[in-house]
Amino acid sequence: MLAFVATLLLATSVGAGELAPGVQLVPGRFVAGDQPDGNTIVFDGAGGLIVFDSGRHAAHADAIIDYAHARKLPIVAIFNSHWHLDHVGGNARLRAAYPGVRVQASGAIEQAMHGFLARYRAQIEEALAKPGGDAAQQAALRGELALIDAGPALYPDERVTRGGARMVAGRRLQVGIETRAVTAGDVWLFDPATRTLAAGDLVTLPAPLFDTACPARWQAALGRLAKVDFERLVPGHGSVLTRAQLRTYRTAFDHLLACAAGTSAKQACIDGWMREAQSLIPAADEQLARGLLDYYVDNSLRGHAAKTRELCGA
Repeated sequence: MLAFVATLLLATSVGAGELAPGVQLVPGRFVAGDQPDGNTIVFDGAGGLIVFDSGRHAAHADAIIDYAHARKLPIVAIFNSHWHLDHVGGNARLRAAYPGVRVQASGAIEQAMHGFLARYRAQIEEALAKPGGDAAQQAALRGELALIDAGPALYPDERVTRGGARMVAGRRLQVGIETRAVTAGDVWLFDPATRTLAAGDLVTLPAPLFDTACPARWQAALGRLAKVDFERLVPGHGSVLTRAQLRTYRTAFDHLLACAAGTSAKQACIDGWMREAQSLIPAADEQLARGLLDYYVDNSLRGHAAKTRELCGA
């Protein structure tokens, strides 16, 4: 899907700003003809900053660094929600700026480097080998190769293998881990002091992104997120949600999976999501949402059963 999205995405973003005292959003964005950046959340710690997800492009990582410079505080910890490049791609740049930073995430990226990302790399090399390519597009593809080839610079220093409360740079956080939901390992972060939940791609708008997901286990993970006592939820892509809006998202998600599992026409499943999630989707993103679901119903929700079993660990 990553290459597919690059041809489809519209210019969308959410506004930057302080979400709560000591909690800053550095928004991701979708840009036509380019790969996306996920949302970044920055928490104040004791004498340093805690970053949740680092985006993909240099400009996004630089925005995080600029914020740290403006605050006159170092980045001391990074949590990655999962291994997709739009959430870990800035790790190497942040490490270079702050050599003492420690990255925490699941270890799923190491397997992905030899699986999904290795296949993606081969697709990029094949595209670059074709004569007469657009210069800007080729530069973007070389940027993707450079991210993949950063390898261990994207890996965690500390693997998150179980959830629970922990002190990070003097701030008490609740760390959660979901296995085989959106990826083989998805980390979320809850800040009890401000009731802010950083969900990563366990919630994405304007539509769920199923490339590496086990739909049924993702559905169960959403149920666990709903039990967290949050006031605001920051998705991996899209605008911040309230508790009521997460309920709307879950209902639309449940009905999308049920529709895709049945005999209804694909368009009926897409229309159902658009109708039920309408209040969460900006008008400018409606075309994007429909295009994503047109792809995912065919290639993920009604795709190869063997692939789904593999992603679900069955």
